[in-house]
Amino acid sequence: MAINLNLLLKVMVQNKASDTHIRGDSSVFLRIHGAITPINSSNMTEKEVEDLVFPLMTPRLKRIFEEKHECDFSYEGGELGRFRFNVFMHKGKIGVAIRHIPLKIPTFEELRLPQDSIKKILTNERGLVLVTGITGSGKTSTLAAMIEYLNQSWEAHIITVEDPIEFSFTEKKCIISQRELGADTTTFVDALRAAMRQDPDIILVGEMRDLETTQAAITAAETGHLVFATLHTMNAVQTVSRIIDLFPPHQQGQVRMQLSESLRGIISQRLLPCSKGGRLPAVEIMTNTPHIKKMIAENTIDGITGAIGKGAFYGMQTFNQSLVKMHKEGMAKLEDILQAASNPDDVLLAIKGIEQEIEGKR
Repeated sequence: MAINLNLLLKVMVQNKASDTHIRGDSSVFLRIHGAITPINSSNMTEKEVEDLVFPLMTPRLKRIFEEKHECDFSYEGGELGRFRFNVFMHKGKIGVAIRHIPLKIPTFEELRLPQDSIKKILTNERGLVLVTGITGSGKTSTLAAMIEYLNQSWEAHIITVEDPIEFSFTEKKCIISQRELGADTTTFVDALRAAMRQDPDIILVGEMRDLETTQAAITAAETGHLVFATLHTMNAVQTVSRIIDLFPPHQQGQVRMQLSESLRGIISQRLLPCSKGGRLPAVEIMTNTPHIKKMIAENTIDGITGAIGKGAFYGMQTFNQSLVKMHKEGMAKLEDILQAASNPDDVLLAIKGIEQEIEGKR
């Protein structure tokens, strides 16, 4: 089967695949609801892969690929949506990973997120809000839903710094300046520093990937802006620890104080199969209450998970609580819930406790 770009993207969208994987002299694979699935009779030669992807790359991107053997860019697929391409080398051959970005910005309801808790965090007009999780856990979609919610609610200037631009926003109540690394700015740090002179109310940083970007994001949050960013961390405790550990030991005390004052919330998520089809997120939500603020400042962050578990009044929930709720509502199979849990025994114990309580009332 001869594969051209439009056919490939159409097959991807029709099968509701989140990602497509192409490698020279290999079949094309789709990721559907988290599982990797080959497309029958789709073997592509290295030359066919090059002919597919190289025409999409600008001279600048081609130079980056030649120098670094990998590059990222986004592609407008018309009614099919937008697509993020990562082109790379493996075993001396070219490979491509394509992520589908729908045209429509997803809502909290469509993503099955705990919207009341998230909207509560979004009442803050300044400070740092982090969305965390492993690659492919839905961080970008969650951030897009949050920005779109503010786009419909606030009258503000939103600046995004992305690598590359993924969701494309239509301005409603807000004006939105979307900047792409490489095309519109050189680095996250440069963009954050320049943003201070661009009259922003809200700043989205694609990823806090190094010390300089992290410091610039915290500083922007301290100076009266609402700042969103992502981190590849599993939960709130790991997120706080990762940020502090980015800094040299002599600065960590000061950074703990800065973070304790500027942080507003951490939303961590993991995707698992839904019993009703598709995937749904297990979500841990931490808001920076006075108690948690004190723990961050005093470096007693091991107690944060316990505080989250007792913080339902503030809209907080742990991963365990999210997973137990999924089981109670019949939204996921027990084996998938236990596989997603950090502490499967604790989740199983909580589920059995609920079942015994229900049995006792009969």
